[in-house]
Amino acid sequence: MLTGELRSKVDALWNAFWSGGIANPIEVIEQITYLLFLRRLDDLHTVEERKAQRLGKPIERRIYPEGSDERGRAYEDMRWSRFKNFEATDMFKVVGEHVFPFLRSLGGDGSTYSHHMKDARFTIPTPALLTKVVDLMDQVPMDDRDTKGDLYEYMLSKIASAGQNGQFRTPRHIIRLMVEMTAPTPKDTICDPASGTCGFLVAAGEHLRESHPEIFRDAKLREHFHHGMFHGYDFDNTMLRIGSMNMALHGVDNPDIRYKDSLGKEHAGDEEAYSLILANPPFAGSLDYENTAKDLLDTVKTKKTELLFLALFLRLLKPGGRAAVIVPDGVLFGSSKAHKELRKLIVEAHKLDAVVSLPSGVFKPYAGVSTAILFFTKTNSGGTDQVWFYDLRADGRGLDDKRTPLLADELLGVAPARPLTEAEHEKNNLPDALARWRQRDGAERQRARTDQSFCVSKADIEGNGYDLSINRYKAVVHAVVKHDKPADILKRLAGLDAEIAKGMKALEGMLR
Repeated sequence: MLTGELRSKVDALWNAFWSGGIANPIEVIEQITYLLFLRRLDDLHTVEERKAQRLGKPIERRIYPEGSDERGRAYEDMRWSRFKNFEATDMFKVVGEHVFPFLRSLGGDGSTYSHHMKDARFTIPTPALLTKVVDLMDQVPMDDRDTKGDLYEYMLSKIASAGQNGQFRTPRHIIRLMVEMTAPTPKDTICDPASGTCGFLVAAGEHLRESHPEIFRDAKLREHFHHGMFHGYDFDNTMLRIGSMNMALHGVDNPDIRYKDSLGKEHAGDEEAYSLILANPPFAGSLDYENTAKDLLDTVKTKKTELLFLALFLRLLKPGGRAAVIVPDGVLFGSSKAHKELRKLIVEAHKLDAVVSLPSGVFKPYAGVSTAILFFTKTNSGGTDQVWFYDLRADGRGLDDKRTPLLADELLGVAPARPLTEAEHEKNNLPDALARWRQRDGAERQRARTDQSFCVSKADIEGNGYDLSINRYKAVVHAVVKHDKPADILKRLAGLDAEIAKGMKALEGMLR
């Protein structure tokens, strides 16, 4: 958790960017990302220096060359530990005229992060603002994974407007629910084909650190965690940079975060490559129909990106692989041929595990669209038996544009500090959803359809034309109104007549 002091510094920094002329929150995050990456490069170079001194050998992996660049500035001056101490004007000149060209030309440390820095642009407008940013970044303990990860997440939470192509940030607590419900394992290969800031991949990594600490004691599992487990695709280079840095600050050495149009023809080679998909794909993204992969159109002939992404997930998953993905409600009950065929495909050819209905305000202020989370397993041989439904009505925050927390911090999220009371549950359904999901093959089978969660048989879903909306199956409790006996009603009417007569008599007395 970030301290209040650090949060207030980030807020002050954010305000400084705005008053300094950078009003686009994505650009603010991008400039901070570049500087964080430069600090990381300096830390890596320092490690290599100490290693060389200890062994009495030359530096094996030199990030900053010896000598000077073509403009005559020593590469040593381009290190964070050096330029942070420069006078404001000199620092501004070094960073803008020397450090950023170095960043673009050398490709940094050869990792996935450096790959996304090749078109880095320095847009901080004044020496004073750069000094403020560097001072704040220098106070963050970069050896503390939790602090630097939380700091970046807090900055990302300040992105307060939707991007293009349907992008918007999935709330962290909804991501955490999906991760906890799918429970990633040390051997999973995890993919988000619409990765954005890599929130799903970050949360999966944090879950593994907490639930499977043995990963970091086993060389093979550790290697897989850092170099083979996490895969994210996006076709927005800014998002790739931000997502890559988010993974770096959360302690993943070299994830596969790359440019890719997930629905394009280039997805060949990734078929059946992943055991877990976590995603919130674009709902109304623009689509290049001519460049859309033919095998996806063969599965579902449509221009709707949300349906094509579901077809893609089935392609990308290994047999036995599972998925948790957010879809607009229209996917659940849409009446077009494409909608029906895709739902039938998931129910009949694979295993539909669950449908979790989300409150309509969960994505505000970005969008007010009603959504749900689909959980399914790729089997190629059916397996749908009982589908678990959960009506998630409250996620711990107000459902208006402000999204104000309704409970204390320690009672929010999937894992509150103590069990919630009934009144608290009415404000935060997440812990209950997770607990009931774990009972979906047991006690949940006995729940009535008037309850918040219940199971529906495959036969019932088939009989309803593969409609997956929870309202199709939910039973309504009709209130029983207590009626008085006729004698009681007559008695009350007689009393009323007496009151009226009394009033009339009083009125006549006044008129005399």
